This record gives sequence, C-alpha cells and structure tokens, in this order.
Amino acid sequence: MSPKKATSTTSNAQPGTYAIVEASGQQFWLEENRYYDLDRLKADLDSIVTLEKVLLVNDGGKTTLGQPYVNGATVDLKVMAHRRGPKIIVYKMRPKKKTRRKNGHRQEQTRVMVQSISLGTKPKAKKTTKKSPETT
Repeated sequence: MSPKKATSTTSNAQPGTYAIVEASGQQFWLEENRYYDLDRLKADLDSIVTLEKVLLVNDGGKTTLGQPYVNGATVDLKVMAHRRGPKIIVYKMRPKKKTRRKNGHRQEQTRVMVQSISLGTKPKAKKTTKKSPETT
C-alpha cells in the first residue's frame, strides 16, 4: 500500500465572532460561549457584567478597530464562580549568607462565561454648515 497524503481542505466558513477587550489591566481575546478566568471582579454569582472597553470586534467578516475603543461595542459576561489560581512559589536565597525566604501566592480570580458580543450602533456624525455672514 502506498502512504496516503494529508490533504487540506479550505473551507469558506467564517471564523466565529470575537472581541479583544481590556479588563483587569490586561487585554483578552474573547469568543462567545467560552469561559475565561479574569482577575477578581466585584460581582455576585450569576450576575451579568458588561465590559465597554472593547478594542476590536470581528463579527465573522467585518473587523471594527477602535481608536482606542470601539464606540457602542459591549461584551456581556456571566459570572460563574470566584476561585483562586494555581500556587506560585517565590524562593529567595542569598548565597553564603544563610538567608532563605520561601513565599507562596495564589491569585484571586473570577471565572466568567461570554454571553454576547455586540457592536452596537454608531452615533451619527453631526454635519456642520458654514453660515454666510449677514450683510446689512
């Protein structure tokens, strides 16, 4: 038997809707119906949190880039749980001094599920008209 070659099929399917948002001082790539761990948010369980600092929105075919944020775009998150991240060990040692210090840290996190990504409506630009000076 001859070895089969791997064939790649290119589909015309559009990738899903995603947004890049700013939350907790970091930027996150968020997709709908997926969960993410963010730094601890002050929100109750099963409550909806709305993020308005949206940097980029891709709705499957059209990409909207903000300067710095997209006007009217929001991302709705549902708070699933408050948890703690993995333990990180910090070990400090000074050689030849018999000084050793071992500290641990666990970051407080909130697990959220992305409910919806909406682009919103853009406000219409005001038209300015030049007024001619009146002569008397």
